[in-house]
Amino acid sequence: MKRSIFKILVIIFISTTSCTDVVDVDVPEAAPRLVVEASIDWEKSAQGNEQSIKLSTSTPYFDNLSNTSVTDASVKITNNASNEEFVFVHQGDGIYSTSSFVPVLNQEYTLEINYQGETYIAEESMTPVVDIDELSQARVGGFNDDALEVDIYFNDPPNEENFYLFRFEEEGDLLPELLAIPDEFTDGNRMKVFFEKEEDEDIGQEEFEPGDIAHIEFYGISKQYFNYIDLLIDQYENADNPFGTVPATLKGNVVNPSNPENYAFGYFRLTQVNKATYVFQ
Repeated sequence: MKRSIFKILVIIFISTTSCTDVVDVDVPEAAPRLVVEASIDWEKSAQGNEQSIKLSTSTPYFDNLSNTSVTDASVKITNNASNEEFVFVHQGDGIYSTSSFVPVLNQEYTLEINYQGETYIAEESMTPVVDIDELSQARVGGFNDDALEVDIYFNDPPNEENFYLFRFEEEGDLLPELLAIPDEFTDGNRMKVFFEKEEDEDIGQEEFEPGDIAHIEFYGISKQYFNYIDLLIDQYENADNPFGTVPATLKGNVVNPSNPENYAFGYFRLTQVNKATYVFQ
């Protein structure tokens, strides 16, 4: 018996015609808000009299405006105990400065900004920071036991609530790395924080090598500012995470008492800071 094998190949060609339609989408745009960058930082080894505040306005997401500086505001900070006022004078590009500020630890200050007929207010206290006890390098203790890290040691004061901010930056970096921590579970202990870089070809990041230079800033911050900056850091680090939470509107402490809905973005902080530089061996 003759066996026949039939192979049937069915090929279906589907022709499709594509076209491109231009769709205009109306993106909601919020009115510009005042943006306040008021970080009054007092380095331990300095007098702390020279301080600056930057003012600008927010812009719609898709705008390409390059100059949003606020140049016509009046700015002052008042010591709430002595009522001494420190007037900040515009220097250009939205930078207001003074050379007569007097920092007092644990003292509360009030920032007042008058802009376009409205008054913005913020209150904060000058928060102290402990000394850096030791700087050293290691390869064990970080995320990668083969990578160099710089270790920062300090002694947390016992029986008091403290909050800290670290700013790490390798010399030549475009952006620093920030870390905010409480002493909730480490009260009164000797604490260690490390700064380490892991190799990442996607962003061109390499591990530390001997000769690299790391700049470290160690701030004492208030609980209110900790809550603000911790959320800001979380939103920044999860910006590219498709499964992350939707960023919430981040409100600082600069309010508009006569028009509460027209609050300002940004924060008024007063901090004491230790600065250090470490060269890897």
